[in-house]
Amino acid sequence: MNLLAVVLQSQGGADYSFLIMMVAIFAIMYFFMIRPQNKKQKEIAKFRKSLEVGQSVVTAGGIYGKIKEVEDNTVVVEIAAGVKIKVDKNSIYADAQAQPAK
Repeated sequence: MNLLAVVLQSQGGADYSFLIMMVAIFAIMYFFMIRPQNKKQKEIAKFRKSLEVGQSVVTAGGIYGKIKEVEDNTVVVEIAAGVKIKVDKNSIYADAQAQPAK
């Protein structure tokens, strides 16, 4: 006798409600938590690949500025007149205030 038959007999037959409930919970978590987060991460990665000089950005530390140079893994951001900082691309986000309304 296989293991599945033993498990089904111990539960009183073909009671699949627990299995259906677990599948439903996983589906709900996927569509409301995992999928939107993956979509947002893809949008952020796409934004970081398309960084251009003159674009307004925000660093992960909350510093607003304009891009002056774009390198392979870093970006030079001007945060005030004559004040430039070098920031890793992974800590750059879009400036929501500078984006045009859609």
